[in-house]
Amino acid sequence: MLAAVLGAGPIADAFFVALRLPNHFRAIFAEGAFNAAFVPAYARIRQQGGVDPAKLFADRVFTILFGCVGFLVVLALIFTPEVISLLAPGFSEDPGRFALAVELTRITFPYLLLMSLVTLYGGILNALARFAAAAAAPILLNVSMVATLAVAVFFPTPGHAAAWGVFIAGILEALLVGGDTWRNGVMTAFRWPKWDEDVKRFFNALGPATIGSAGMQIALFADTIIASFLAAGALSALYYADRLNQLPIGVIGIAVGTVLLPEMASRIATGDEAGAKHAQNRAIELTLLLSIPCLVAFLILPDLIMRALFMRGKFTAADATAAGQTLAAYAFGLLPFVLIRSATAPFLARGDTATPMKASLTAVGVNVGFKAAFYYFTSLAQVGLALATSIGGWLNLGLVIWFAARRGHFAFDPPLRSAAARLAAAGVALAAVLSLAQGPVARLFASWTSWRDESTLAVLALIGGAVYGAAVFALFGKQWLAALRTRKRSTQLGSPPPSD
Repeated sequence: MLAAVLGAGPIADAFFVALRLPNHFRAIFAEGAFNAAFVPAYARIRQQGGVDPAKLFADRVFTILFGCVGFLVVLALIFTPEVISLLAPGFSEDPGRFALAVELTRITFPYLLLMSLVTLYGGILNALARFAAAAAAPILLNVSMVATLAVAVFFPTPGHAAAWGVFIAGILEALLVGGDTWRNGVMTAFRWPKWDEDVKRFFNALGPATIGSAGMQIALFADTIIASFLAAGALSALYYADRLNQLPIGVIGIAVGTVLLPEMASRIATGDEAGAKHAQNRAIELTLLLSIPCLVAFLILPDLIMRALFMRGKFTAADATAAGQTLAAYAFGLLPFVLIRSATAPFLARGDTATPMKASLTAVGVNVGFKAAFYYFTSLAQVGLALATSIGGWLNLGLVIWFAARRGHFAFDPPLRSAAARLAAAGVALAAVLSLAQGPVARLFASWTSWRDESTLAVLALIGGAVYGAAVFALFGKQWLAALRTRKRSTQLGSPPPSD
């Protein structure tokens, strides 16, 4: 809907800046840092002290969070032009695009406060092993934006329609997750903060986590700043490519990490170090199994994917080509981004947010350095920005694994090493088949005047699914698949697999 109604022109660029700004701050203060510090702390307090101390802790954190984020939102609404000038300086050379970005940002920025509440409620529910409401909440963002875009003719611009969709979605998501929190009897209330030991430990963990989360967002801010100086459409190409790249990151990487963190925290709190390591290895195994097909598809078929999904309405073939090239560059860093949540879990489960912060900041420095180099010394445009992001992702993952292994928090067990090698072989087989089949399948639909790219992609997806499934079955055998199904049915991710 966004591609068809907004396309990839100046209005789209203005909206994506307006969407990125609250999302950047949300990722720093809410989802990234807050979850990393809050979920292990809340789980520990509830397990060791019971329901009442956990509620007291949550109430105090809720009051602090609401006050701080609310103050930040008010400041952003007052000084929006200055914020846009700082974070998208290239827009200053285009008064129309700058004014529109300011107007749309003032509509979208309250989304930050609403998402902060959703994050708090979701963290409480996750600590109780209740994941459905928080996982389903983003559906409302899609539904809301599709609904407002469908009636975009009644708004000043399609960008206004999309921005109001974001704001409405924030309200709906807060009601959904807050309602589930209330039904489970753990709804928070305003309570005067007290600097007790639990709150102190929480902020000691939150500080490094915030800096670590800010590191990645600094790299994304650099994308916005540099892309604002590129030709119109560069920001949009980054956005559409990142949407596809975020699909496996969110559906696989973040989902697995969300379940793994409270699981490891609970096991470590009871002294079950072996069970925690087993849970992490199985989580990585599952993540690789599901994400390798996405990696292969994004590297082999990026242009076809963009044409099939987005090339209609105001989204042109040239827009699809630019976004496809960007997607391929992002794909080089897909594996570290889907694995990073599982890799940092041993530290976060122990309340150590400082070590992941060190890795993140080091990777961000390299990331931003490559972005600047690609901008000044090559003609890669937004593709260089995506490639630099991938380089930073690999460095971040490598450092986290090295730190964890050095402290004895993590080791690749033999089943994981074996599974990784065989999954890599299955991925190579998939890549070879897709490369060989792409031309013949495209020629099969070459005479079609409509649904040509969509049909080509659908057939290649069926072929690829069959090949990858057959390769996995041939390389692993039915015993491994049976064990995987058993672990899926298990109520605990760390439950040992059944013996053969």
